[in-house]
Amino acid sequence: MELDINFLKKIAIDVFDAINPLLGTKKAAIKFKKGAGGDISMNIDLLAEDVIINSLEKANADLLLISEELGEKYIGDEEKAKKNHNVLIVDPLDGSFNAVRGVPYCSVSIAYAIGNQLSDIKKAVVLNLNTKDLYWAEKGKGAYLNGSKIHVSNVDILQKCFFELNLSMKNLVENLMILSPIIKRFYRVRILGSTALTICLIAKGSIEAFINLRKSNRLVDVAAGILILKEAGGKFFPLNENIFVEKLSINLRFPFIACNNKLESFLKKEFILKKEKKIESS
Repeated sequence: MELDINFLKKIAIDVFDAINPLLGTKKAAIKFKKGAGGDISMNIDLLAEDVIINSLEKANADLLLISEELGEKYIGDEEKAKKNHNVLIVDPLDGSFNAVRGVPYCSVSIAYAIGNQLSDIKKAVVLNLNTKDLYWAEKGKGAYLNGSKIHVSNVDILQKCFFELNLSMKNLVENLMILSPIIKRFYRVRILGSTALTICLIAKGSIEAFINLRKSNRLVDVAAGILILKEAGGKFFPLNENIFVEKLSINLRFPFIACNNKLESFLKKEFILKKEKKIESS
């Protein structure tokens, strides 16, 4: 059975109802063991994930769940899930440190695929856990913010472009020097802290690009955002092109660039020129 977009929206709203009252509280920040994604799981992360799992079990869904905390787990009938190629990729709380510190920028990210590659993602939802703004898309049907269709901006590199930059702290100064010709061409740099939400901001035209050079960037962070951005007319390209033929997995990690269509050629050209220079990331 194929999952309906309204069902995915309902899951996201259920996460909001459970999580929003805890944002910025000590209870949210209680630490547990390291999750499958590599970060220490906090109470608020696990609660968000439990809401998603409970929703799927109540709906008798049969699928492979790929999630930030638990890793990979079959929900329902494993054989049916494999036969139907149903995969749900979720980051129950993207921006956990923002959430526990009371910084109002975090989200739940949900992507639904029928198949085992990035190109097989059919539906996506990202919900802002502070404002309840809901971004969503279905493949071939456009991207939306709440009830309104969205599109990337038409701002090019000669205008006042906003972008977000995410680099490892390792060799930060050296990396910034390598990237300085690119950085100088942008009007403002933002560092916000929720990958899924930032990609959605590009989709709705609020910023123009996101350069994320961390090799540790996870599939669960970007899976939903990729579809939403593409349906809004934007561009997404991993710096390792083989990612598009890799199998969907909790272990899939890659640096990437997301942008509006006006900046694609500029950014691709700049990064091709920098291939000879090693940018340290983690």
